[in-house]
Amino acid sequence: MLYLAALLIGVVAGLRTMTAPAAVSWAAHLGWIDLSGSPLAFMGYAWTPWVFTVLALAEFVGDQLPSTPSRTVPAQFGARLISGAFCGACLGAAGGFLVAGAICGAIGAVIGTLGGRAARARGAAAFGRDLPAALIEDAVAVVGAVLIVVLLR
Repeated sequence: MLYLAALLIGVVAGLRTMTAPAAVSWAAHLGWIDLSGSPLAFMGYAWTPWVFTVLALAEFVGDQLPSTPSRTVPAQFGARLISGAFCGACLGAAGGFLVAGAICGAIGAVIGTLGGRAARARGAAAFGRDLPAALIEDAVAVVGAVLIVVLLR
């Protein structure tokens, strides 16, 4: 179950880089996942979920700007891979398999990045503009992240 959760939180990171760590940090802070005693314990600190939440909200706004680069340019793709691996590692650490969780999260991030790009392009073509597709992608990322961490409680 934790391997699947790590993969899926990576998919969320592939859709929205900061949504996954925001959800994971809230889960750690609320005690839904136990990261105490791991190098990732800071994810459960009082301020961490707030910082990641602000970053996630900023990303939602920034994603709508026409100057935002494609998610597949090296910097954007790399950030999504790191976020997915990091969040997968957090979920893995809660179950005792930090490295395997990181690998699952990174794989999920690749799936989310490439799949999200394709789905958004199809959605934008169907709607005749990008904004509705982007908002749907935002909703999928948020709902998916919340479901993943809630199911781990």
